Amino acid sequence: VCRAYITGSGFKDYQKTGAVCGNKLKEGLRNCEKLPEFIFTPATKAAYGDHDENITESEADERMKKLGFDFKNMKDAALKLFAEAVAYAEANGIILADTKFEMGMLDGVLIVGDEVLTPDSSRYWDKKKYIVGQQQDSLDKQYVRDYLTSINFNRDGGGVPLPQEVCKKTMEKYIAIFKILTKKDPIL
Repeated sequence: VCRAYITGSGFKDYQKTGAVCGNKLKEGLRNCEKLPEFIFTPATKAAYGDHDENITESEADERMKKLGFDFKNMKDAALKLFAEAVAYAEANGIILADTKFEMGMLDGVLIVGDEVLTPDSSRYWDKKKYIVGQQQDSLDKQYVRDYLTSINFNRDGGGVPLPQEVCKKTMEKYIAIFKILTKKDPIL
């Protein structure tokens, strides 16, 4: 995960430890506050139904070396992609708070797989509505997360039906961010 703002699980870790995945941060950061610089916070892919596990950079480096991967190369590539995406979003009135890149190696070449910069893998906020210190009106899957929190969903691996209104509102947010960033209407 590449982060430009402190929020979500990163903010929870910071409140407990003053760090996110081993990245020590200055004291006094508020929820959704811009970080002094981008940080990279590795995680491992969890089994189906489980939540990905945040790990430190040294843990990620150790695990990747065992598999023959170059951690620094992956981290640098992720942060470079992120910087370009942040700049693009910013030019379109959007804050890209964080995003998850799923990366791996194929025939010795670093690749990015799965979804990239989607509202499922990223946190997008409208710059005009941004207020530090509080949850943002996100244009991503935060609406679903908030609903699941409101019903005390326990993430035990089982699913739960989503009300039609939650699905409708989430779709509206996904369409809105798509239109802003691509300047096109989605093909549905």
